[in-house]
Amino acid sequence: MTVAPHDIRLMTTADGPRVREIYQAGLDGGLASFETIAPDWPAFDAGKLPEHRLVAEIDGVVAGWVAVSRVSARPVYAGVVEHSVYVDPAVQGRGVGRALLAALFASTEAAGIWTIQSGVFPVNTASLRLHERAGFRVVGVRERVGRHPLDGWRDVVMIERRSPTAGID
Repeated sequence: MTVAPHDIRLMTTADGPRVREIYQAGLDGGLASFETIAPDWPAFDAGKLPEHRLVAEIDGVVAGWVAVSRVSARPVYAGVVEHSVYVDPAVQGRGVGRALLAALFASTEAAGIWTIQSGVFPVNTASLRLHERAGFRVVGVRERVGRHPLDGWRDVVMIERRSPTAGID
């Protein structure tokens, strides 16, 4: 079973515990972030743009989420966001990430956002494949940009997706 567009909806405060659970599962794997502890709801809520926080449901249970943060408060970067996408390990490979990204693109483009960017560890090949298939491109590698508590210095592959319509004058 794959996730259909009708299985994607805006994230609510009530989703907070499940979103955090999925987030923590991703962090526990050591491939998703330099962070090791998922933030509580107030911290998550403060850092993510509410109109671009989405969840995917399978059989009424949140199976994954996607959200964006501003990269800068400067007006020239108003159309640039950084995203995160996390899928419950129990349902990975069922189209949840792909569906969430497609819904995110529709949401951000409707709001005039022209660039979605992120950083992915080179060892996270599943995430890199997902993003490449969704239209992201590699724009560079930041070498030894941060220390991961599990194994020390890590590189980060910088990826971006430019909207084919938003921000085009």
